[in-house]
Amino acid sequence: MTANAHALGALGDPTRLAVFEQLGERPSAVVDLAARLPVSRPAVSQHLKVLKDAGLVRDVQVGTRRVYSLDPEGIAGLRDYLDRFWNTALHSFKTRVEQQEETPWTTPPL
Repeated sequence: MTANAHALGALGDPTRLAVFEQLGERPSAVVDLAARLPVSRPAVSQHLKVLKDAGLVRDVQVGTRRVYSLDPEGIAGLRDYLDRFWNTALHSFKTRVEQQEETPWTTPPL
């Protein structure tokens, strides 16, 4: 499985996506994340492990806690991957518009 597929798969779970989105707002410890989610601290820890293994989250030791935040490198890689699809879609749209400009619409006979 590629890193991008792994990252997309990690975000496919609604709870993991909620954890990811909360970390996008601010770095947090497990206890803080669990307080804002309808799941236990052990469950949040497991979701964070999956996100970390997918390269989307990193952590640092702060006193007795581990504080989690989004990993800019992992997110940049995922964004580059998704941008390829966006750029392809834009190119296809541009080509289609240009084709329509070359052959304008005509009104069909009644």
